Amino acid sequence: MTSPVESDGKFHIDMQLIEECVQKKAARYDKSGEEHYDNISAFIKSMRGSDPDAAVFYLARALYAGEDPMFLARRIMICASEDVGMANPAALQLAVSAAQAVHMIGMPEARIILSQAAIMVATSPKSNSSYVAIDRALEDVKNKRTGEIPMHLRNAVTSGMKELGYGKGYKYAHDYPGNIVDQDYLPKEIKGTVYYNPSANGYELKIKEWLQKRRSKKQE
Repeated sequence: MTSPVESDGKFHIDMQLIEECVQKKAARYDKSGEEHYDNISAFIKSMRGSDPDAAVFYLARALYAGEDPMFLARRIMICASEDVGMANPAALQLAVSAAQAVHMIGMPEARIILSQAAIMVATSPKSNSSYVAIDRALEDVKNKRTGEIPMHLRNAVTSGMKELGYGKGYKYAHDYPGNIVDQDYLPKEIKGTVYYNPSANGYELKIKEWLQKRRSKKQE
């Protein structure tokens, strides 16, 4: 492949010429620039939006441009927890296993593992309840007077602590029917606060039904 000499007497090399020379289409992707962040954003949002085709496309785009496979594996793990969460608790375990496999195997075969993991996350039922719960709790810890840990929950490691009432009145859950016992776990200043609101999606529906019964019983 040759490039004609321009009027200024110089050869001008552009992207089209480079692609023709290497017989390979160049993707618009700069690992340290805007295209990198835009592509990763689209990859994550496609998994979150339950579109496996788009997720695989943006994954392929990143791999083709030379993105670090472990970086992509980490994005999948985060999405498995943040966006799938308790709707499919196995998703995080599978994403972690995929990341380990990618680390052990490397490219080019790692592309298959990443594809499987991304498709699994994209096609799983979705819930961000764990993400919302921890951020609500952090907001209270940061901005509210949340009180002290209840005495019956404290660990009495010395006789002096026992004399002060550490651990007094604690009920061991496994000594009660169903391995559950009613007692206060939150400080009295925030008693009754709800941080975790399960969705009705996937496996989390079972948790929602169980937790509704549990919380209703505590209010009786």
